[in-house]
Amino acid sequence: MALLFKSVHLIDPAAGRNGEFDVLVEDGRIARVDKNLPADGARVVELPRSFVMTPGLIDIHVHLREPGQEHKETVATGTAAAVAGGFTAVACMPNTEPVNDCAAVTELILKRAADANLARVYPIGAVSMGSKGEALTEIGDLRASGCVAISDDGRPVKTALLMRRALEYASMFKMPVIDHCEDPSLKGDGVAHEGATSGLLGLRGIPGAAESVMVERDITLAELTGGHVHIAHMSARQSLRAVRDGKARGVKVTSEVTPHHFVLADEALATGDYDTNFKMNPPLRETSDRAAMIDGLRDGTIDVIATDHAPHHADEKALEFDHAPFGIVGLETALPLCIDRLVHAGVISLARLVELLAPNAARVIGVEGGTLAEGAPADITILAPDAEVVVDAASFRSKSRNTPFDGWKLTGGVAATLVGGRVVHVNDAILGRRDL
Repeated sequence: MALLFKSVHLIDPAAGRNGEFDVLVEDGRIARVDKNLPADGARVVELPRSFVMTPGLIDIHVHLREPGQEHKETVATGTAAAVAGGFTAVACMPNTEPVNDCAAVTELILKRAADANLARVYPIGAVSMGSKGEALTEIGDLRASGCVAISDDGRPVKTALLMRRALEYASMFKMPVIDHCEDPSLKGDGVAHEGATSGLLGLRGIPGAAESVMVERDITLAELTGGHVHIAHMSARQSLRAVRDGKARGVKVTSEVTPHHFVLADEALATGDYDTNFKMNPPLRETSDRAAMIDGLRDGTIDVIATDHAPHHADEKALEFDHAPFGIVGLETALPLCIDRLVHAGVISLARLVELLAPNAARVIGVEGGTLAEGAPADITILAPDAEVVVDAASFRSKSRNTPFDGWKLTGGVAATLVGGRVVHVNDAILGRRDL
């Protein structure tokens, strides 16, 4: 049945809309957006005036763990977490077991996504076979099987020559190369940001330069080749400066930042009794780095907010800080953190937040979506910006619970999520008994 949303506050930066509109959904797509549309047999939906409709949000950096690490997450549980968090699509990294370095693994992921029938899933293929940093993958085959980008995420692209070749070949297929920028020799055995906090706690440090020197390398190579490099989970102020300079020179460079890197700083480790839920890579940086990430969100240097959703089993995170794996889950906490700490704090507007989470994300990986213009897929996120939310890790749809935000009280949540015009998630605590 067609749905007609009446007098809904629509924010759609790609279509230039921010105001009250009627939105008609038919056959899984946006049929019309206008004022005072007639119902003509469509089921009419009226939302509270405080709610906001946006294009479906897209997370271009998640780890779905399947195949091979299903004790942490599966495509089904990961996409359930995604729609609960307001994301209608996710792009999943290739560091599975086996690595997604061939069409067979890509096709398996897409089959699992079709079976789950929740969020859209866009696989990211590996840069190198086995992500070992030696031989390039068959990038054309990965593209033909459904990959939207290539990355050795979890590992930096090993050599400058390999990165050059990856950029050259990926550009032939209009794909970005997404790099986990990190110089292994500078990182060493580090587990936290190199600074006063790591020194106080006796933890081996990772300097910001371990990230920024690789960012500089990648931008230089993108300039040389004309390829598109995307800097994953940027955290260091020096990296932001390099991205800003590269954009000023016309280099095809885009970047993302995670909520934990603009909400938290390394000083949080000192209050957590070596809580491994504060251990991520790149690590939580100094307050000056966090401030730089916020500046980048505000001034447009940073293109995308992504979660780097990295689920781990509780037993793995229960190890000593030095031995526990890096990473936290993020799909179900991102929106409340963004609305509370960015929008309500007056850092950016809600329209700018939507831009970072929808059209920009779609543009970076070159997929349909990111807008509710007529003819676009009816992938819709309905936000409740003023809803009071308490993060409850025990209720996550994700298979894992590794978050430092458990128990946080935030303002702003997701009321409902639609994919292809089909309701895939409703937050009863926010919508109550209202029919959608």
